[in-house]
Amino acid sequence: MEEIRNRVAESKLITFDLEDLYQEGRREVLDIKDWLHEGFILREKEYRAHLDIQDWSQYQDAYVALTCSTDAIVPGWAYMLVTSKLAPFAKKVVLGDLETLETALYQEQLLQLDLEPLKDKPVIIKGCSNKPVPENAYILAMTQIQQVAKSVMYGEACSAVPLYKRK
Repeated sequence: MEEIRNRVAESKLITFDLEDLYQEGRREVLDIKDWLHEGFILREKEYRAHLDIQDWSQYQDAYVALTCSTDAIVPGWAYMLVTSKLAPFAKKVVLGDLETLETALYQEQLLQLDLEPLKDKPVIIKGCSNKPVPENAYILAMTQIQQVAKSVMYGEACSAVPLYKRK
């Protein structure tokens, strides 16, 4: 009887799992609408007073997404002022939602990635994960990996979708 071989394990295919780049830590969304007059109007004196009474230490070592959930027109300095209060405590602050935050965190990791182990190799970008991986992280991973890899696929080794093959 012929021996059963695992051809996937024998291949030179490298699996790239974005989940490995996930930065552990608490994520927080900070909505500034409650510091605006009636949720819509920024009155500088009131706004600054609200910021002065906040306990910013509650954001210690957190990743923070700043947002305003109303249709208020918020000047850029308002977010910058909040960021100045958060900076001594938070690991990272971005303007946007949790997906924007995750994208920024993955972008940091992907831009620092050592691509040498992927050079001239067939790479599969793993598609499923247990941690939140935003679509933009896959786009950036593709951009980075395509520069060095022989080929790039997406999914799992048993059912990969070919995306790129160097000529």
